[in-house]
Amino acid sequence: MAWQGGPQYSDPSQQGGYGGYPQQPGGYPNAPPPMGYPGGPTPHLGYPGQAPPAGFAGPQAGGFGAYGGGFNQQPPVPPPYAGGDPYNQGEQYPLSDRRTGGYGGTSYGEEGESDVKGFDFNDASIRRGFIRKVYSILMVQLSITLAFIAWMVYHIPTQRFVRAHSELLIVAFVVIIVALIVLACCGEVRRKTPMNFIFLFIFTVAEAFMLGVTASTYRSDEVVMAVGITAVVCLGLTLFAFQTRWDFTMMGGILFVAVLILFVFGIVAMFWHNKIVKMVYASLGALIFSIYLIYDTQMMMGGKHKYSISPEEYVFAALNLYIDIVNIFMYILSIIGHSRD
Repeated sequence: MAWQGGPQYSDPSQQGGYGGYPQQPGGYPNAPPPMGYPGGPTPHLGYPGQAPPAGFAGPQAGGFGAYGGGFNQQPPVPPPYAGGDPYNQGEQYPLSDRRTGGYGGTSYGEEGESDVKGFDFNDASIRRGFIRKVYSILMVQLSITLAFIAWMVYHIPTQRFVRAHSELLIVAFVVIIVALIVLACCGEVRRKTPMNFIFLFIFTVAEAFMLGVTASTYRSDEVVMAVGITAVVCLGLTLFAFQTRWDFTMMGGILFVAVLILFVFGIVAMFWHNKIVKMVYASLGALIFSIYLIYDTQMMMGGKHKYSISPEEYVFAALNLYIDIVNIFMYILSIIGHSRD
């Protein structure tokens, strides 16, 4: 029997098989014929019974003919692989453009689309909460201070008691120095609740007591005038610090030098009893701490300013603003008192 008109080869000693070739012993029973033999199943280069890979079609109608009938139709050709990925059959995205989106899924698109957005918004939200917390603490401090001042100024028996026990001023001064050193130098204390609030409360009470005793040496109308002027000045400076484009956070070194000069000037003024010298000293002090108030306000604001305070330092920020306002009040009170002498 000839294939497609070719010569016939036969061997009388062999029977069965394909075209005269006998079935060989061993191997897999009922093995499919080699590629291209008629009558066999769709070739897929695998073991018998294995499902063909994706892209291969099953047996086609009018496909392989009977023995001796030749080939009627070629098996379908699978689509070409994309991007060199054997598992990417016909996909429009190559392997290099796919990124795993977790277990059991992939995601497509430009790199970085799944990244978290809105860091500026989150930072602004944190900063606004920080500012609210700072000013809330500052309002409590100023309320305690104002209560002590009013108590010392208008309650005469308390004035007499404090003047009769001058050791209270020494104790208050020591407490102020110790609490200030702890809050300024011990970062773990001023960031850890409730220790930071405890030390801040102790400092505020001691400072308010000292201010009350000092204010009691002036007339009540002078104290009220100083409180009003301080409130207006601090409010105006705060609004200016929030609105201005000038960056005062870079003036830390200059302000430190100015405070040192003011300190030396104050020592000289203690021994040089002159009204003009004391007025100049108080005016310089009010000016320097007014700039300090702008500086500390912008440090608290952060944003586009070069330097800022961490949101964890809300106690330290409130302490700075409180010290600035207290010094402004003291120097304004001194100016008013010396101007009326």
